[in-house]
Amino acid sequence: MDGDPVVEPELDSFSLTFPLPYRVAFIVIIAVWGWGLNLQFLHNRKIDVPSLIRYPGRSSPTQLPHHHSTYRLATLLSLSSAVSIFTFWSFTRRDPKRVIDYDWIPMTNLAVTAALFVLPLRRLSVSHSGRRRLLATLRRVSVGGLAEAKDGKFGDILLADVLTSYAKVLGDLFICLCMFFTRNGSATDRPDRSCGGTYLVPLLLTIPSAIRLRQCLIEYLRVRNSPFKESTGWGGQHLANAAKYSTAFPVIILNAMLRNANTNGTPTTSLYRAWIVACLLNSLYSFYWDVAKDWDLTLFAGVQERNSPDHPFGLRRRLLIHKPVVYYFVIALDLALRCTWMIKLHPHLNTISDFESSIFLIEFCEVFRRWVWIFFRVETEWIRNTSTGLGVDDILMSNFNTRNEDEEYVD
Repeated sequence: MDGDPVVEPELDSFSLTFPLPYRVAFIVIIAVWGWGLNLQFLHNRKIDVPSLIRYPGRSSPTQLPHHHSTYRLATLLSLSSAVSIFTFWSFTRRDPKRVIDYDWIPMTNLAVTAALFVLPLRRLSVSHSGRRRLLATLRRVSVGGLAEAKDGKFGDILLADVLTSYAKVLGDLFICLCMFFTRNGSATDRPDRSCGGTYLVPLLLTIPSAIRLRQCLIEYLRVRNSPFKESTGWGGQHLANAAKYSTAFPVIILNAMLRNANTNGTPTTSLYRAWIVACLLNSLYSFYWDVAKDWDLTLFAGVQERNSPDHPFGLRRRLLIHKPVVYYFVIALDLALRCTWMIKLHPHLNTISDFESSIFLIEFCEVFRRWVWIFFRVETEWIRNTSTGLGVDDILMSNFNTRNEDEEYVD
């Protein structure tokens, strides 16, 4: 485990085997596998994810479903990283000096992983059109852009929400690059989370939340300028959603201030209490929004609606994913994973939470939470568009038009 006294104090045991660049690549690859599982499961539940995100569907029933293409890409990424890490192990054999000297191997793997998302790979039976669509969406979302509903607004929101869960992973990617390009630095050395300055990494961590905040404000302005305000409301829900994402900023800023104060030996009692309050507000507000708004469950609704005989207690009438017990379990899981920061409040777990293995586990748990969240968020959007029949024609017509505009299907 981390802190093993037989290894050098500058490089813990976990990092000798699994350096930071490989952890970043691993979580990216897990994301691709996870998206494939999302698509496959929801496809089996008769939920048409491509139509919801205005993704061109298959032009022929003989073509393989979208998740097969995702699995092909995930397999290619996995094989590439597996070859790289076995090569790295054979060269370094967990020797601290060699691990630091051979940092170019895992960094090359990161570059290859990035290239596989961009380069055309038709000869390997991996269509590049879906990744081309992903990159185009990323470019729009990266500045807080938001497509119109007919052009794939839900896909933009889904991707931006996922990015908020990958904020720490993006921060680790920056740390890898910063350490690699720093003179006399190494990407496989003990991660320097102040690389580039005390507040640069925390600033990068706020970007995904800032993106979603801007998208919420765009939605609010669209509602305010809409000629159909009587039916769509005044947009207060979008402002409330923007407020939810804004609660992430105090958590990140106060955490950076705490680290800096601890380094300088400054008293931190007031900062620590403020950080706890900020974490509680962010976690509980986000949990409420997941359950009540993103999943349209009635757990936090009025007594009459929550106890309605038309549906199980605290849920809703249409449940497409699974039995009610699964929904209750996922609600509890979402709350628990939203509050993983609480391990820092335990006197014995506080130190453990700073180990590299623990940091990686917390990052993985957040990615896992978001993966589970996607199933129920997509289910909710499908029900919203099909339960009244108002959105069915729009979905099907948009999908038909997109097929005509792009003869080459997107994977």
